[in-house]
Amino acid sequence: MRSMTTSKPDSYGAEQRPEFEIGEHDIGDIVQCQRIHSVYQPIVSLRDGGILGYEALTRGPAGSPLHSPDRLFSSAARAGLLYPLDRLAREKAIRGAFFAEGRELLFLNISAAVLNDPQFVPGRTLELLEAKGMDPGRIVFELTERSSIEDFSAAKRILEHYRNQGYRIAIDDAGAGYSSLQAIAELQPDFIKVDRSLVQGVQHHKTKEAILETFVSFARKLGIEMIAEGIEQQEELLYLTRMGVHYGQGYLLGAPGSEQAVVSDRLVRHIVQHRKIHDTAGSAWTIGDLCSPAAAFDRQTQISEVADYFKNHLNAQGVVIVSDGIPVGLMMRERLFQQLAGQYGFSLFWHRTIDQFMDAHPLIVDEHMPVETVSTLATSRAINNLYDLVVITREGRMAGAASIRAILECITNARMENAKVASPLTGLPGNIQIYRELNKRLSDNKRFAVIYADLDYFKWFNDRYGFQKGDQLIQFAADIIQQSVVVCGHPFDFVGHIGGDDFIVITSAEQPEKLCKELIRRFDQGACLFVEGDKGIFVEDRSGNRVEAKSVTVSLSLILCEREAAVTPEQISQVAAKLKKQSKSVIGSAFRSERIGLGGEDVQNNSSS
Repeated sequence: MRSMTTSKPDSYGAEQRPEFEIGEHDIGDIVQCQRIHSVYQPIVSLRDGGILGYEALTRGPAGSPLHSPDRLFSSAARAGLLYPLDRLAREKAIRGAFFAEGRELLFLNISAAVLNDPQFVPGRTLELLEAKGMDPGRIVFELTERSSIEDFSAAKRILEHYRNQGYRIAIDDAGAGYSSLQAIAELQPDFIKVDRSLVQGVQHHKTKEAILETFVSFARKLGIEMIAEGIEQQEELLYLTRMGVHYGQGYLLGAPGSEQAVVSDRLVRHIVQHRKIHDTAGSAWTIGDLCSPAAAFDRQTQISEVADYFKNHLNAQGVVIVSDGIPVGLMMRERLFQQLAGQYGFSLFWHRTIDQFMDAHPLIVDEHMPVETVSTLATSRAINNLYDLVVITREGRMAGAASIRAILECITNARMENAKVASPLTGLPGNIQIYRELNKRLSDNKRFAVIYADLDYFKWFNDRYGFQKGDQLIQFAADIIQQSVVVCGHPFDFVGHIGGDDFIVITSAEQPEKLCKELIRRFDQGACLFVEGDKGIFVEDRSGNRVEAKSVTVSLSLILCEREAAVTPEQISQVAAKLKKQSKSVIGSAFRSERIGLGGEDVQNNSSS
């Protein structure tokens, strides 16, 4: 979200009043009298609902035509006052930061044109931060992508000057202009802020979804964190959370203001719940399973004390630097002794505090994060930090650390184990894992549902179009089932491939009937495309009889397992076979359901679609 812009004046529409009508709110008077102020909009973690930081948004005089930042900065650009207004806005944003004593980041907007300001590079910003008690590591410069960058080499050189002081860089409005990918590739930002035009209604637009998925994958491979702007609907928030977007910003999560933001408990619960759907896909191991004890030192500890620890503990790779039990840095053995190995290393540094030497931006992850996700983040780090320890937290506090070796060994072993039992065609868990999951659910003594899915007329399809197309249809069915679970299911729902054209879903969804309907809708919408263009076709059942169906359909058996009485896997299987027969007696995709484990006589509840 931008607090300033250098877009063309006529881009604001005919309703904008000419400069000569502004009167007492003339832009020159506003800059000279410093009649602007900052408001701060929270940026929220889509993993745990915590506050990452705030974006400073500049506002002109209240009630004036220049209250809007767009009008304010475009007027300044026309009047030749963009540079002084930009400097004033940064000063106001830093001085007004009410969260200076915390750990939250402060995002400051910078337009591409301002990079040419001859007074941009000197250390005025650093002086303001020191006066406020903030360090550069908490500042993120947002470079708006709407303003074209004419000289990437010059921009990179200027921003590198700030990076060397500890500042971070974000590309703002990604996806709204023409040079998003070039700006990301050339400037190598720490954050990508995706424009609200891609966020709004993403759950209803496949094109937006595909673009965002590309950004997510792109960011993950480059070790960049992604922020989605303009989130106003809960459906948008949950969809982005399930996609794996790192952070969100928008009025749903918090409006711009001048006080500490608080995300509602309800939204936090939803975020955590839906993030688990993304994080647990394909991985049963969390980084907490690999957590090992690690020595921790307060950030004010002298370097001599840390060095002595390494001398007395030869197997210690590194130590975690904390502040009140919260990790704030990492000091690796090799790096410390390299610093001390110089001619005057000991005499210069021996009595300094460790926070002057530590890595202030180590990889810090929550214990519940999947090992696969941590591995991706760890191996995306700079080559100098590739083998650094990964710091693990529990409820935000220091829990321990894990080595890269332990992480890679865990992934290798897990993949070998999954390869033994997973379906080679779909990659979904096979019968051994299905049986384990079913027994686990039965032993938990909680209500759940089982959905068996079977494709109708698959033999006819396979005979007519060949095995290759048949395999594609099976893979399509697997994808549809997983997508439906993401939309209508529950965290930790299980999807398995029994074999052939048979699948199983074990779900804790409150409305499993809704999941069945969504699965049928998606399947019918896509299955017809597999026979599109084949004129005059007719469908046959296994006996060779013609049926009225236009393509392959799907039959579902929904078994609602209550926990008032004992339920066995055999009972579930028997009821599923009965319901499957009933579903297949209907032309078209359908589902039948029945409740079991009620304690008395089971009540059957048939439904179809």
